[in-house]
Amino acid sequence: MFMLASCKKSFLNREPYGALPTDQSITNAADMRTALNGVYSTLRSPNLFGRTISLVGDLLADNVYISTTNSNRYLQFFQVNYVITDNDITDLWQTAYNAILDANNVINSTLTGTEDIDQYRGEALSLRALMYFELVKFFAKPYTVDPNALGVPLVLTYDPFVKPNRLRVSEVYTQIEKDLKQAIPLLNMDRSSGYFTKYAAKALLARMYLFKGDWANALATAEDVINNSGYSLLALNQVPGYWGSNTPRTDNLETLFEVVFDLVGNAGNNSLAYFYDQNGGYGDALAAQALYNTYTATDVRRSLILTSSPTRGNVKVVNKYPNSSQPDKDEVKILRMSEVFLIAAEAAFQTNNETLALTYLNAVATKRDPSFTGYSSTGANLLNDILLERRKELAFEGHRYWDLARYNRDVVRVNLSGNYIGVPLVITTTNFRRILPIPQSEVDANPNIRNQQNPGY
Repeated sequence: MFMLASCKKSFLNREPYGALPTDQSITNAADMRTALNGVYSTLRSPNLFGRTISLVGDLLADNVYISTTNSNRYLQFFQVNYVITDNDITDLWQTAYNAILDANNVINSTLTGTEDIDQYRGEALSLRALMYFELVKFFAKPYTVDPNALGVPLVLTYDPFVKPNRLRVSEVYTQIEKDLKQAIPLLNMDRSSGYFTKYAAKALLARMYLFKGDWANALATAEDVINNSGYSLLALNQVPGYWGSNTPRTDNLETLFEVVFDLVGNAGNNSLAYFYDQNGGYGDALAAQALYNTYTATDVRRSLILTSSPTRGNVKVVNKYPNSSQPDKDEVKILRMSEVFLIAAEAAFQTNNETLALTYLNAVATKRDPSFTGYSSTGANLLNDILLERRKELAFEGHRYWDLARYNRDVVRVNLSGNYIGVPLVITTTNFRRILPIPQSEVDANPNIRNQQNPGY
């Protein structure tokens, strides 16, 4: 007791070991680039795009299921029974906010005046926007369902001790839009597909407008990327080689932004690819038969799903990530031109221009199936075709659940070939587990959100 009474109050307010104020830790452009690379490195974590984000978006929906022969990973999402102490959910939250704090370190730097500094700050702003976009998706109701619902806390400076409350979904979206609009004029370099560029930031902005239901801005921004970026849409004969490649691109083909893994920087046996890999990997996650049935025999995307496993027999095996056994792992696509075309199609439909919607929709669909002459649907059928094409094109990239969520549709899992046994087949829009709980550790540490837990948990 005497020792505690003798301690100075300042002992309780020390910075973390190794921490420096931004003006001391970032003194030149090289420091800024090093700090920025740390943010990109965090994206590789299996808690983010290394596995969880890209997997759960399909697993919570109807594209992917967990084999009965499994390593006991991610079963809580498959069974839709996660709780506030779930480690995967806690790790997602904490790792995303770690990335945001490191991005803030770059954004808040006082350095100005060179093209490099502008570029790095623009990339950091884009990365912060990406992280907040993912957080508000996972932990809050969709904007199109309730923009006034509680979103997530915003932290805009490097402060490991700050304890903010949750803001509204609309306020989080406002910050995402602000970050991207601030970033875009700063981004004037195209380093490779592994770094944010002007048009990658615009593609993310178009996606954000789509999720917001701001159809006019979604269309205008997507068309800007389509018409002015210089990036080309993936052609039919390029599909197998595109997914087989495990190196970042500099040819402006399809990939606007991806998380790059290499010989040293990868998630190893915690990677997304390893979770799908049937030859030496866990192989727990498999493609749903109902998804496989949406592809015609001549659709090149069907070839990205194998029809048997050496360990699980006659099942449908995801082969979009074929380099699990290689020292240099597969990249994980975050923003692709095909998605931008489909954003334009959906936004055009929602602004009552069905002719334009069909043009953008068929630009993707006819490049995947040489025998398909194109969609010609109208009205509600056209919207369903757009969402179907998104399901087929973006499968295993973490998009499917969010398409159902933003339209406030039930998740309906079709139990073909015994894919869905003993798990919920329908996840209704009223199920409180449609959004994740705020982790218990965060609620315990932050009194300002103690009464802001998501309903039901």
